[in-house]
Amino acid sequence: MRADPVKLEIFKSLYSSVAEEMGVSLRRSAFSPNIKERRDYSCAVFNRDGVLIAQGDHMPVHLGSMPMSVRAALDTLQLGPGDIAVLNDPYAGGTHLPDVTMVAAVYGGQPSAISHQPSATANPQSAIRNPQSTDPRPMFYVANRAHHADIGGATPGSMGRADEIYQEGLRIPPVRLMIAGLVNTDVMRLISANVRLPEEREGDLTAQLGAITTGQSRLLEIVERYGFKEADLYASHLINYTAEMMRRVIRDLPDGSYEAEDFLDDDGYSDEPVRIAARITIEGDRASVDFTGSAPQVRGPINAVEAITVSAVYYVFRCLIPLDVPASWGILEPIEVVAPSGTIVNARPPAAVAGGNVETSQRIVDTLLLALSRAGAPVPAASQGTMNNLTIGGTDRRNGNQFAYYETVAGGMGARPGLDGIDAIHTHMTNSLNTPAEAMEYAYPMRVRRYSIRRGSGGKGRFRGGDGVVREIELLTDARVTLLSDRRKTRPYGLAGGEPGKSGRAVLVTKKGERVLAGKDSTDARAGDRIRIETPGGGGYGKDEG
Repeated sequence: MRADPVKLEIFKSLYSSVAEEMGVSLRRSAFSPNIKERRDYSCAVFNRDGVLIAQGDHMPVHLGSMPMSVRAALDTLQLGPGDIAVLNDPYAGGTHLPDVTMVAAVYGGQPSAISHQPSATANPQSAIRNPQSTDPRPMFYVANRAHHADIGGATPGSMGRADEIYQEGLRIPPVRLMIAGLVNTDVMRLISANVRLPEEREGDLTAQLGAITTGQSRLLEIVERYGFKEADLYASHLINYTAEMMRRVIRDLPDGSYEAEDFLDDDGYSDEPVRIAARITIEGDRASVDFTGSAPQVRGPINAVEAITVSAVYYVFRCLIPLDVPASWGILEPIEVVAPSGTIVNARPPAAVAGGNVETSQRIVDTLLLALSRAGAPVPAASQGTMNNLTIGGTDRRNGNQFAYYETVAGGMGARPGLDGIDAIHTHMTNSLNTPAEAMEYAYPMRVRRYSIRRGSGGKGRFRGGDGVVREIELLTDARVTLLSDRRKTRPYGLAGGEPGKSGRAVLVTKKGERVLAGKDSTDARAGDRIRIETPGGGGYGKDEG
C-alpha cells in the first residue's frame, strides 16, 4: 500500500514525540545530575518486531546501539503486560556498564499508568480508556537508556583503568525489573547492594520506569485514535522511507572503495597506538563498511563491542541524509557492517569496554568521516575526538556520605566546508550538556575555579576549527580522580589543507606543583588539589591563504 505523504509526516511526528516525551519524563524525575542536568540518556520506540521506528534527539552512541539491547531482551525474555526488562551487558547489545537499558512491550488493553513507586502495584483505576485487542502479541516496544553515575566496580564512577569487564562494575544480563506491574524487589536489592550510591541508583532506575510508562501511554493513545492497523502500517512506511532516502544518498556517492585509518593514543597499559582501519565500498545504492585491519582487542578499557561500532556507522550515515528524514533503522538497511571478532571494534569477553563506548566510538567516527571525505562527501574535519571522561569519588566531608561525580567535557568541533567549527561543544557520539557550576557545587564537595574557552586550540585553515575548553575543579575533600580520555598524543586532523587541532591534556595541581596526568589515569587527590582539563580543538578546513 502506497503511503500518504501527509499521514507519513503526521506519524513521523507522533512517534518522535513519544520518544521525546519519554526523555522529558526521565530527565525531570531523575535523581543524579548526570541525567537531570547533563541529559545523558536516550529513548526510542520500536515496532512489534523490535525494529527501531523513532528516537529522541538524545545520545547518538546510545541510539544506534539500543536496538541490539532490545533484541537481546526479546531473545531472552517473554515480556508480558506490566513487565519491564533491565540490562547493561555490553555483550548483549549494551555499550558500557554505566549505561542501563530498560525495555517493555505495549499491549492493547493494558493499564496505561504504572505506579512509579518501587514497591507499589499498578493501579487499574488510573488507566485511561485503552484500545482492546484479542491479539496476544505486543503492538510496540519502548526502551530507554541512561548513564548511571556509578554502577560499582573498582573505582568510583565505574569508568576507571581496568583490564577485564569484571573490574568495571555490576554486569546485568536481561532480567525483569518489573513483573506484571510490580517491581521485582529482589533485582532492585541486588543492584543496590553493588553500587556506591544505592538511593541515587534506585531513584534513577525508578525515573527510567516512569519514562517507560509514559511511552506506553502515548503509544496506546495513538492506537486509540488511528487504530493499530494504520499505526503499524505507517511505522513500516517510516522505516522504508528512511531506507529509500539512505539509498539515494549512497547512490550520489561515486562507486569505489575509500580507505582511512586513525589511531587511539594507547590503551592505558601500553604506549602503543591502537589502529582503527575502515574501508567504505560504494556500489550503486548500497555500501559496505569493513573494519578489517583494525588492531586486535587490547588489555585496557578502550575495547568497543559490536553494538558500538554499528552505532558509529549508523550515526555517520545518518549525518548524510536530510534532517527531516526520520531516524529509523532504515538507515542501516542498505549498509553492511563488517567488524571482525576479537578486534578493537568487536571485542570478545571478558575484555574491558568502559572507554570503547566513549573514546573508541569517537575514533571510529573520525576514521569513517576521513574515508567519506575521499569519496567527495561534504564532511567536517575531525572534532576533538574524545569525551574527556572525568570521574571523582570519595566521602563528602559535609555529610559523611559517599559521592560519585561523572562528566564528559566539551571540546572543539571540526571546521566544515564553508563554515568554522563551533567552540566548546559536545560532538558526534555524545550530545550531552555540561553540569552547571551551581548544580555541581551543590551536589558535590567541589568548586569550579575556571571554565573558559581554550583560545587558539582549533586548527587553522580557511575555516577555523572550533576551540576546546579549560575546566578547573578544586576538591573540597580527599577523593579518587580518574580520567579516561584520548587525543593527548594524536591531534584531530584537518581536511583540504586545514591544520590539525591541538591535542588535550589534564593537570593535577597540588601544593607541591603541577603534574600532567596520562590520558588514562587514576590517582588519589587531597582536599585543596585542583584538576585542570584542557580539551582538544577541532581540525581546520581548507588552506589558510591569509
